[in-house]
Amino acid sequence: MSPNKQKIGLDLTKHAPRSPRVKIGHFVILARIIDKCRALLWGNIGEYDFNCELDQSLLEWKGLIGEQLKTYIAEGHSDEEIADWIKSNGIPKTDAEIVEWAKEATANTYADDPEGREWLDKQIERLGLVKDATVFDYLDADDMASFNE
Repeated sequence: MSPNKQKIGLDLTKHAPRSPRVKIGHFVILARIIDKCRALLWGNIGEYDFNCELDQSLLEWKGLIGEQLKTYIAEGHSDEEIADWIKSNGIPKTDAEIVEWAKEATANTYADDPEGREWLDKQIERLGLVKDATVFDYLDADDMASFNE
């Protein structure tokens, strides 16, 4: 990402943030969090939410809060620097733990959350996805439907 993009962020009124599947430093979700945070900082977040439940799943697992990350991102750091900051702060995690968490997050279907599962089932039906679609499948399909990307 160019330094300019770090300062202004993506315009999320015109483009979707990166897929939650995109990994930076072995972390899934992080690229999407960065895109949403930069867009929030520079006034073009659109309908997206920074520090939403999905974002918090990573941040809480690492023992961080969204405002800490937002402050760091506002300084104009690169994606790689942000991943290093995430890894270095909060609850220490090994690369193996990060990889395992990423597998679990990628496969999430809200199986242990009846309310979340009901919501996801409605979204799956709305978007015409397969019954066992994951949260990541939903996000990718919803972004594509919203922006024809």
